[in-house]
Amino acid sequence: MFDTAFLDIPALRAVSGSVRLPGSKSISNRVLLLAALCGGQTTVLDLLDSDDTRVMLQALRQLGCGVTVEGSTAIIDGLGGRALQPQAELFLGNAGTAMRPLTAALAVLGGDYRLSGIPRMHERPIGDLVDALRALGCSVRYLGQDGYPPLHIGQPHLQLDRPIPVRGNVSSQFLTALLMALPLAASEQDVVIEVVGELISKPYIEITLQLLARFGVSVQRDGWARFVIPAGSRYHSPGQIHVEADASSASYFIAAGALSASGNGQSGLKIEGVGEASIQGDIRFVDAARLMGAQVESGPNWLRVTRGAWPLKAVDLDCNHIPDAAMTLAVMALYADGPTTLRNIASWRVKETDRIAAMATELRKLGATVQEGADEIRIAPPKDARAWRAASLHTYDDHRMAMCGSLAAFNPAGLPVRIEDPKCVAKTFPDYFETLFALAEPAAPVPVICIDGPTASGKGTLASEVARRLGYHYLDSGSLYRLTGLAARRAGLALENPDEARLSALARQLPVGFAGGHILLGQEDVGEAIRTEAAGMDASRVSALPGVRQALLELQRSCARLPGLVADGRDMGTVIFPHALLKVYLTAGSAQRAERRHKQLISKGIPAKLDGLRADLEARDARDQNRVASPLEPAQDALLLDNTHLTIEDSVDQVLRWWQERQPFRPS
Repeated sequence: MFDTAFLDIPALRAVSGSVRLPGSKSISNRVLLLAALCGGQTTVLDLLDSDDTRVMLQALRQLGCGVTVEGSTAIIDGLGGRALQPQAELFLGNAGTAMRPLTAALAVLGGDYRLSGIPRMHERPIGDLVDALRALGCSVRYLGQDGYPPLHIGQPHLQLDRPIPVRGNVSSQFLTALLMALPLAASEQDVVIEVVGELISKPYIEITLQLLARFGVSVQRDGWARFVIPAGSRYHSPGQIHVEADASSASYFIAAGALSASGNGQSGLKIEGVGEASIQGDIRFVDAARLMGAQVESGPNWLRVTRGAWPLKAVDLDCNHIPDAAMTLAVMALYADGPTTLRNIASWRVKETDRIAAMATELRKLGATVQEGADEIRIAPPKDARAWRAASLHTYDDHRMAMCGSLAAFNPAGLPVRIEDPKCVAKTFPDYFETLFALAEPAAPVPVICIDGPTASGKGTLASEVARRLGYHYLDSGSLYRLTGLAARRAGLALENPDEARLSALARQLPVGFAGGHILLGQEDVGEAIRTEAAGMDASRVSALPGVRQALLELQRSCARLPGLVADGRDMGTVIFPHALLKVYLTAGSAQRAERRHKQLISKGIPAKLDGLRADLEARDARDQNRVASPLEPAQDALLLDNTHLTIEDSVDQVLRWWQERQPFRPS
């Protein structure tokens, strides 16, 4: 997950290959609560790991459930229809799929509970559900503004002799919550729910009904207006249950496949884990994508998507049945041959943010003309490639705004797009951007920042921090030469009078890896072993050999992967990445560099003399500057940064300022 202030996505040309999606949020949290309410043990396979499921799991633990999670498998020891902990304060973040069903279930069971969330959750309406629960005889009290969380739940005095009314035109989660809670009260008589007004998002109710059946409760219904939970209903664990891949998340990759340029031997994008037979309503996004021109094949638990009509076809659609996935259609509309209208989406207004207003604001930044209504949005795409604009897209702490926004990177103008607060995708798809980048082909070379400089100038510390702040990959090129030197010593190859051919062959097959701040030679973490002074001298020796440099050249260039790369070394800007967008030559006086190295060695318990270190650095500078192959020198277009009197933070801020000056957008 990208835990950065923003993420710049370079212009993308296509996606290809295959992707396995995480589990459905809607199914995951329903299954977790149902497993908790029944007796016995339930094993949940392919559970989504996200913010929403984590808050549900924590709430279940607080209520007395046994919860064991290993990878994507959870084992839930159910409560048997009663709360083992009659008092708890539950923090539910911004998870509507946890807040609404838990409110209903705990209100029916009774106890002393306080349910709260983040500020946005306290702005999301829950009054219709509370009204229905109060009509049932439950004790639910508002702790803030009427109609909204936080809530206090007390002991109920259930009244089941008349139908329970609930409005259906704000959120289907209210009806889902009642359907999941009321089997707990149906031991002796039928329980009837009547929907007042039109029920929106009916496919989500279908999910609920199918899952209730898996847990032993068969709900009878009269259309979408009346639901009956038969007397004697009781939850029974299915023992084991599988969570389908998330159809809402599939929409982003269906769209990406439809937007992908053809050619280069690509056969489209395969999406694994969900097919058209899915129980999730958002799988009907496939139909909408086809209407816009996408070519979609389907098989057992898979989809394959390729570009069909281009530009995409403008549509006018009622999207009540796919409210979450319809957001993806709004971004696809940017690539259509005329204005697209999405109707019957009033529920967007009460989601993680007001999605109609948010989508209108952000699409306008990209060059679209957008009109919003109470329950609809009309999007006219940019007139041509010249009308597109690079934009920094605000995400409103809304995971779907972030994921939808990434699709703007396929724009025909070849412009990057900035996603603010990319970590908000943790709500449902923490690895979304990593997954997209693994499939995507950039429309132009991946952006690279080069930071060159002499030994002990601080370039490694600077480059790694710049990479962290931007969410870019990091290449410590010096470690490659250190690794080659270490591997050569272990292979018994002399470096004082080196055999260049054998060393080059060794470097060409070097099993090197960078992961989580660790430097790997094969499976061994050799970070400490290559940071000795002797290893540094060996690195300088092997880096002077043209054959070794050529062997490592392609390895270094292959590190330029999406979304970008920060590379440090001695010839990053002159030889390895001569077309890098930003080149920095970092330096400092030899006395200051020696003092820094001295402090570093002493902190590690390594004895060192300051005068000797300074002499060694100056000798190494002379050798590096005078070598025949790639001497140490600034690239002609490099910006000089003398950090003799600068802190690391000062240097990082300066490099980031230079980088921002080269970007086509500014933060909103």
